[in-house]
Amino acid sequence: MRYFITFCYDGTNYHGWQIQPNGNTVQAELQRALSVLLRQEITVVGAGRTDTGVHARLMTAHFDYGQCLDCAQTAYKLNRILPVDISVSDMKPVEDDMHARFSALSRTYHYYIHTAKNPFLRTYSCEIHYNLDFDLMNEAAAILTEYDDFEAFCKSHSDVKTTLCNVKSAGWHRLSPTAWYFEITANRFLRNMVRAVVGTLIDVGRHRLTIEEFRGVIEGRRRTEAGESMPGHALFLEDIKY
Repeated sequence: MRYFITFCYDGTNYHGWQIQPNGNTVQAELQRALSVLLRQEITVVGAGRTDTGVHARLMTAHFDYGQCLDCAQTAYKLNRILPVDISVSDMKPVEDDMHARFSALSRTYHYYIHTAKNPFLRTYSCEIHYNLDFDLMNEAAAILTEYDDFEAFCKSHSDVKTTLCNVKSAGWHRLSPTAWYFEITANRFLRNMVRAVVGTLIDVGRHRLTIEEFRGVIEGRRRTEAGESMPGHALFLEDIKY
């Protein structure tokens, strides 16, 4: 039987989602906990990959197990085994052809920034020391929905078969006079894509790039022409739709 798990995690202490040879990961912790609980080797498949230090307010994964499980009780016991920075909120049986990654229709990410020093935001938001033109940044963000090739925002030498993505929406939202977040929804994302998009939009907000130059970055498909990749600690995987 196939089971879907919905969970969240603080990525601060992890080298991303996917198992790595040189550091602990969220996938490794989840597999370890399930294997201990179910007393056999369990492999989980996640809906996507988050990089080092990136968080997930909602993440999904699936695993196969040959017996019927009491999902509520299993989730409860799993939370007792998992570290305090990973929490399972739901578990349910699904059809065998449901896939955590390939069945997903869209993912939504948020990137948080603040423009005044705040000790309570520093762990999960990026402090920016520039005056930013958010109206212009939103004008540029809307342009993302007009394109489907985002090679300019893909980490160099990434092992991807295609750089095509369908961005459904993108824009900046104000939380307070000094705090904002960028929300972007797409069917899929490239490695480092969101952080590179945010870095390039910040260049627009600083008036270092015009709207037409922002279009040129996308159309040029060269990572070296886009903005810097922003720090991972302010990025959250917010939602996944099936």
